[in-house]
Amino acid sequence: MKNKIGVYICMCGSNISDYVDVEKVKAVAEKIDGVHVAKTTMFACADSTQQEIENDIKEQNLDAIVVASCSPKLHLYTFRNVAIRGGINPYNYVQVNIREQGSWAHSNTPPLATEKAINLVKGGIERVKHSKELTPIKIPSVNAAAVIGAGIAGMRAALELAEMGTTVHLIEREHFVGGRTSQWNVLFTTNETGQEVITRLYHQINSHRKITLYTGTEIIEKKGSVGEFNLTLKIKPRYIKPDCKLDKEKLEKAIAVCPIEVDDDFNFNITKRKAIYKNFDSEFPEIPAIDSELCNKCGECVKICDDIDLNQLPEEKIISVGAIQLCTGFNPYEPTKGEFGYKEIDNVITLQQFKRLIELNGAKLIYNNKEIKNIAYIYCVGSRQIDGPNKYCSRYCCTSAIHTSVLVKKKYPHINNFHFNRGIRTYGKQEKLYHEASEAGDIFLQSFEEAPPQVEKTGNETIVKIKDILTANEELEVCADLVVLVTGMVPREYEGIVHLLKVPLGRDKFFNEVHPKLRPVETVIDGVMISGACQAPLNITESVKSALAAGSKVNSLISSGEIELEPTMAIVHNDRCNWCDECTNACPYNAISKVIVKGKELAEVSKALCKGCGMCLPVCPVNAIDLIGYTDIEMESMIEALVN
Repeated sequence: MKNKIGVYICMCGSNISDYVDVEKVKAVAEKIDGVHVAKTTMFACADSTQQEIENDIKEQNLDAIVVASCSPKLHLYTFRNVAIRGGINPYNYVQVNIREQGSWAHSNTPPLATEKAINLVKGGIERVKHSKELTPIKIPSVNAAAVIGAGIAGMRAALELAEMGTTVHLIEREHFVGGRTSQWNVLFTTNETGQEVITRLYHQINSHRKITLYTGTEIIEKKGSVGEFNLTLKIKPRYIKPDCKLDKEKLEKAIAVCPIEVDDDFNFNITKRKAIYKNFDSEFPEIPAIDSELCNKCGECVKICDDIDLNQLPEEKIISVGAIQLCTGFNPYEPTKGEFGYKEIDNVITLQQFKRLIELNGAKLIYNNKEIKNIAYIYCVGSRQIDGPNKYCSRYCCTSAIHTSVLVKKKYPHINNFHFNRGIRTYGKQEKLYHEASEAGDIFLQSFEEAPPQVEKTGNETIVKIKDILTANEELEVCADLVVLVTGMVPREYEGIVHLLKVPLGRDKFFNEVHPKLRPVETVIDGVMISGACQAPLNITESVKSALAAGSKVNSLISSGEIELEPTMAIVHNDRCNWCDECTNACPYNAISKVIVKGKELAEVSKALCKGCGMCLPVCPVNAIDLIGYTDIEMESMIEALVN
């Protein structure tokens, strides 16, 4: 039991000390048996305070420390490193959260905040008295990574990892790479087209010896854990011979005779495509694909081209990787029927449909056989709505809409753009686009959340009305030839990935990171990183930066061939365990399995998979499971300190 404990109570500027009497907390702490040093400090995380704690450990031979400050999510590793530098085991340190759980939670009742802080500190002291010296677990690692999603984030991540020496398996669910970026023409701020960017990245990937690209491929099974994930891939047939030299004329004839026609999701369903397809000439891989779910195998295309093989079957392949990086991207929000007239009024479309429409039109902008002159853009559709599905702001939509309006004005100078918004967010250098649109004569009309624009069909005319707060709530209306709904981002459908990898989702249904500032691309699943728009609404620049950050994390984790893991994990007392299977059902990480030792069925915990969540402990009917770092004696001593 530890009997020379140092206790440090942080004021956190005034975040804690405005509501918690830190001197009173210190006075109580210093009288507790085993406490050798008790101090208050303005900022415990400051370099000077860290040095002071380090000196106290060395000079006064402390064997454990307690820091009462903010959330351990912020500075757990800060003070663990202080302990190491001072010469004690980092797991003989306990951090007590008296900010979020004390001063902030009870700011309206400071005496109670102080009382709670005292109890929390007492509990922390009692716990650290029983703490053990723990050693991190080390496991071997394969220097290979799976990057899931070959959009711009995934492609850049794959290249970054490969350049750092990591073998990369780049896995794309669709038959073609590029994701959403391949659907856009001119990109804002760079004036490159999305297709040009994807073309450049594809050629770099295709020529890199450390990258293997899989298209039409999904992960159907995952075994193992960080250091060695064994992933089973299912590769859909392309029905085209891999070494074919299909020329454009043959392709066009083969597509023409295909009897199957469906909405073209590449053009957001404003056009049709056949079961055999290739979206544009520079799409990669360069050979076309046949949609296995649509093709009826009539054989008409085979009569024209013998490079088509309708007898191809799905393949399965197992790969071994040390870590996984998710770059699964986003979907544009799909408005519900009737939302601002969508799918009820024939000239109401989404921004993504409009962007493709511009590319498909020539000298005149035509929609529904009518030349377009007045365009009404309605912002925040499906976002920031009082009763809407998505409470968050996708951030990129304002810039995308304004950039599109600028391009439209340049291509079709006679067009009038009207922007119905709830406040424009063209942050950073993108503010220049807002200025350019204003200079070109675009009209910006603004309303509050509770009074969105109204879209009505009156005879042959579509009227958009708004109470414009920029003109003292005057009701204005525009007769629009085309209404463009500016929608935000929503997560792609990836239930399979969530089920296989156990990656948690946030309230917005995007993948959730450990901490947005301190661990922004890591998940609670060791060895699984997230990046790009699968994590949050991000533009291309932000997605690429996120992908590079996650790639660096992946490489630093697995490149040495050895991974160090937290020792906080469940352990089974074999003398008590009678194998009832309750713990395996409770474990969310599949970390517990049945083994037979000397003829007896027992539960066994995987060191690499266990996250130390403790879900298995309360369901064990014979109390055969303990949690290293949170043992029964540590927890019971804390409870006793809290109630006495």
